[in-house]
Amino acid sequence: MYLICGFLFGCLIPYLARRINKLLPATTGYILLKIFVPTHYMPWQKLKENQKYMYLLTRYFMRSIGWGIFTAAITFLFAQVFDVIFIKYYIAFLWILLLLVEVDKRAMLLPDILTLPLLILGFSYASQNGTWLVPEVDFVSITENSVLGATFGYVMPIIASMFIVWKHPEAFGGGDIKLLCAIGAWLGFEIISYILLLSCIIFGFSCLINHRRVGPFGPAIVYATIIAALFFFGI
Repeated sequence: MYLICGFLFGCLIPYLARRINKLLPATTGYILLKIFVPTHYMPWQKLKENQKYMYLLTRYFMRSIGWGIFTAAITFLFAQVFDVIFIKYYIAFLWILLLLVEVDKRAMLLPDILTLPLLILGFSYASQNGTWLVPEVDFVSITENSVLGATFGYVMPIIASMFIVWKHPEAFGGGDIKLLCAIGAWLGFEIISYILLLSCIIFGFSCLINHRRVGPFGPAIVYATIIAALFFFGI
């Protein structure tokens, strides 16, 4: 079931990301209302005659299949590692993160329509069940751990950017900081520092491999979060 659901949602990720980027900067309500409504219709026979469109459609289809396979695999791993009673929280957390990867790659933007619900969902889960990677904290309560994690996730990149702002003024965007804040609400303050460090390493390797000096930082944060989640919870 997890493989099938993960595959189906993964196949939708390129479409959802494309629609969200096209509808921005509209309000959240308008995006939710229009996200599955096509902007225009064209006869299929006419589209088939356009070779460039068919080439792009093939690439789009293959990208959707690739996302479907990847999402199915990660969803299955989460289902095996985390508590099955609260698996719906973990999968929602994972799917929103993966959707943010595609959105950020397309538009260099992490929209509030995804980061803010992720933050609220993290607080909601922590208040009910405890921060999922740190279930036992001796010196702070479970809810406080989530709040501290969100605070650390917001403050740490701001402090880090102060040391490099003179050379890279856009090292951390507002969306990156909100995403780290939301992740901190989920994972607690003990894990967020590792995620920030690991995301910088992943982003550095990505820049070296792609021979570029700038790019979206959100995917590095998401991949670092998935690695940290599986690693620390596995331990």
